[in-house]
Amino acid sequence: MQYTIRNVPDTLDEALRRAAREQGKSLNEVAIEALARGAGVTGERGRQRELSDIAGTWRNDPAFDSALAAQDTIDDEMWR
Repeated sequence: MQYTIRNVPDTLDEALRRAAREQGKSLNEVAIEALARGAGVTGERGRQRELSDIAGTWRNDPAFDSALAAQDTIDDEMWR
């Protein structure tokens, strides 16, 4: 299949051309890969954020615990 894409923003053009140079690929290859990733048809899992910078930082907060407990309360009047 062949496509013609018009009005490509300068920033996208620059990013695709830079990626092609860095990866030693053609602009066409890089553009197809980008389209496939964007359409979710690569079969690859997306990059997930690594959370070690926030892991273990939880602090007990009685006010938060109280607010959370209030959300778990069922209002019998609303369910009649």
